[in-house]
Amino acid sequence: MLIALIAKDKAGALDIRKANRDDHVAYLKASGETVMMAGPFLNDAGDMCGSLIILNVADMAEAQAWAAADPYKAAGLFESVELTAWNKVLG
Repeated sequence: MLIALIAKDKAGALDIRKANRDDHVAYLKASGETVMMAGPFLNDAGDMCGSLIILNVADMAEAQAWAAADPYKAAGLFESVELTAWNKVLG
């Protein structure tokens, strides 16, 4: 099952993102085939302001558990996190 994780950072939280980025990227890499693709959203100034991660998981509960263990979650970076079933058509 593919799940799109769409997260939006809290306003003014770029420093939190930068301070926790290495741990977050290590978590992504350690997740193996669970993470199909990932990257930050950018604002008009080109600064990171959120995340899009495509997860390949057995079910929504696994996606929720993965999201709960993300270092960005522990750091309180996100204003919101949405998990939505997604269907790959191209790419």
